[in-house]
Amino acid sequence: MSAYLFPPPAVAALPVTGQQARFPINRIFCVGRNYAAHAAEMGADVDREAPFYFTKSAAAVMESGGVLAYPPGTRDLHHEIELVVAIGAPAFRLSKARAMEVVWGYGSGLDMTRRDLQARAKAAQRPWDLGKDFEGSAVLSALTPAATFTPRAQRIRLQVNGAARQDARIDEMVWSVPELVADLSHYYHLVPGDLIMTGTPAGVGAVNPGDRLTGSVEGLVPVEVTLGPAD
Repeated sequence: MSAYLFPPPAVAALPVTGQQARFPINRIFCVGRNYAAHAAEMGADVDREAPFYFTKSAAAVMESGGVLAYPPGTRDLHHEIELVVAIGAPAFRLSKARAMEVVWGYGSGLDMTRRDLQARAKAAQRPWDLGKDFEGSAVLSALTPAATFTPRAQRIRLQVNGAARQDARIDEMVWSVPELVADLSHYYHLVPGDLIMTGTPAGVGAVNPGDRLTGSVEGLVPVEVTLGPAD
């Protein structure tokens, strides 16, 4: 039995609809600019040659329904509602035709973003880590097994304090779920527990302490979070 200098972090995991067992999280891959309208509102063009990615650590995970303290270092926190894909089998160099074989399930997620820090990094041509990967920046719903959900043209929406902010369909994604899974598998050995946050539609915007965010992908468990004051 291994001895550690200090207790290792707890395993990040999500509830699963209809089951007692939880889904343990390994890595989180996030897709950038996967809706053309969102790319346009951010002043960018869609790269149709290949998708691009950034990552969040498992320490960024926050289960839906909690209170997220307004994160440090920012004055411009934004919401981004996304379809989340959960990988349930090893995958390496898959074809698009076989990609769905390794998808275990789906969820709704919020990619919370320190937009001012992201913009500063973009301007300096530096990585986005400070803007994207921080505690609570991946707010995730319970997962639904793939046997009961197939991505088609379901609506993806987000409300802040009951007012609509984002409203689109997931078939508006530039890169589909099988295309994303296949592409990632040519750069990583995907394993059970990996998640893919597939990008956000147009309508992102700032949120403030006291705001209540409710996001959903039609047919999946909604994701909810309330913003608390800064720590």
